[in-house]
Amino acid sequence: MIVRPSTALPLVHRQTGRDDRADRAAPTLAAMTKRNQAVGAYGERCAVRHLIEAGLRPVARNWRCPNGEIDIIAWEGGVLAFCEVKTRRTDDFGSPAEAVVPAKARRLRGLAARWLAETGTTADEVRFDVLAASRSRRRSGWRS
Repeated sequence: MIVRPSTALPLVHRQTGRDDRADRAAPTLAAMTKRNQAVGAYGERCAVRHLIEAGLRPVARNWRCPNGEIDIIAWEGGVLAFCEVKTRRTDDFGSPAEAVVPAKARRLRGLAARWLAETGTTADEVRFDVLAASRSRRRSGWRS
């Protein structure tokens, strides 16, 4: 038995002879963050491509202020769409769209108001879109 000095909890390794996965170190937080950022960036590229194919004209990507970030801002005629992109590698923790909870929606409305004020942009109508991309375990490829 090996004891981790940081937590003093026992860490048990099993040798089965068939697979050494139990002895491999778990990915570090930095590696997981980098992987999640890559997945998110891929989802945003797919979302922009989808919006353009649907006839929207993106005017800003990853707009940031101290209160947060808006993933994509795009025009569709006189309508300005503020888009939140959610990407997941699996549906183990729910669908990507389920991650947009009421608190997140309130924050997006505030960010949109700030963007409009800071840029002096006016629109006939404003809407909020959630674009979800996920990789299915049963199928290869991405769906949105």
